[in-house]
Amino acid sequence: MNFFDKRIISHFNFEIILFILPLIFLSHHLIGEISPMLAQKQIIYFTIAAIAFVIVFFLPIRKFVGLIPIMYWLGIVLLMAVLLFGTTKLGATRWLQLPFINLTIQPSELFKPIFLLMMAYLIHKNPPQKGGYDLKEFAILSFYIILPFLLIAKEPDLGTAMVLLLVGFGILFIVGINIKIVISISLVLAVSSPLIYTYLIKDYQKKRIHDFISEKPSYHVQQSIIAIGSGGLMGKDVEQATQAQLKFLPIATSDFIFAYLVERYGFVGSFALIGLYLLLISYLLILTFYFKHDFLISVFSTGVGLLIFLDMSINILMVIGFAPVVGLPLPIFSYGGSSFINFIVIFAILENLLAFRFKAGYEYSKKF
Repeated sequence: MNFFDKRIISHFNFEIILFILPLIFLSHHLIGEISPMLAQKQIIYFTIAAIAFVIVFFLPIRKFVGLIPIMYWLGIVLLMAVLLFGTTKLGATRWLQLPFINLTIQPSELFKPIFLLMMAYLIHKNPPQKGGYDLKEFAILSFYIILPFLLIAKEPDLGTAMVLLLVGFGILFIVGINIKIVISISLVLAVSSPLIYTYLIKDYQKKRIHDFISEKPSYHVQQSIIAIGSGGLMGKDVEQATQAQLKFLPIATSDFIFAYLVERYGFVGSFALIGLYLLLISYLLILTFYFKHDFLISVFSTGVGLLIFLDMSINILMVIGFAPVVGLPLPIFSYGGSSFINFIVIFAILENLLAFRFKAGYEYSKKF
């Protein structure tokens, strides 16, 4: 296969890259102001992510689409292994120790692109009929959504589990399901919510919810709100951004980096960042409808858009005190290797599905 066919360039989606690059540059700039050492380490993550992007982009995904279920079940095995042999940090068992080397992996992060591919594969193989999926088809698809949700929630990592659950069912709602099923789900959720809170949510997660609904927010959120309020309309110079510089703002390079952005660049900066995210999400949803006859592209693009929207929304609401602290990073923006590399791999998969949709030997895709 000639990977350097000129059609690859013509079908490569440069718009997505143009949306992502400002997020990467601004993130690196802010992290460098707080911790030059972490900024240097972040360059290593950028390099690994770039290499991963190139490798994944040239994988013959469409040609070997039948291997996606195998990848899904391997991911499930890793999630089950976490529950049996996982490494515990800060009260949560989310990591696996790699043998012979002093490194750990987080299967729940690795599972995200596999999950999106599996949803695309299932809907590609069994597209919805007019009127949407019936109860039997919906139940089968729901099984592939609920299984990883239960395994990840058990770690416990309820934030990631809930995001995958909402992404999975969000995809089904956009693709199309029978309206009676939507009503039934709403009733089931209303009835089961107390049971979920009692038996599925851990004590420390209940404490976070209690802190959220109490009159006084937690220390982390208090410091975050102070940083956001002190930023004003246009923000402060780096020397005057005392919440982060004097270490009052916790986890300023990761979970609470949005608070530091507002302290530095004010309301204008926060509006610009949220606007950039919304442009990216809107563009991904446009791809969903533009390639509505190619379910591999449309479903995967929908999933990416929902994933970014939920991660962004929950993180920002958490930082401003409107949601419990659940530890979800700001996508492609917060410091951290696994999350950043994972999103770059996800975008590499999407670019692959777009650029190679015309290739001989790949499954037929309607030309646009």
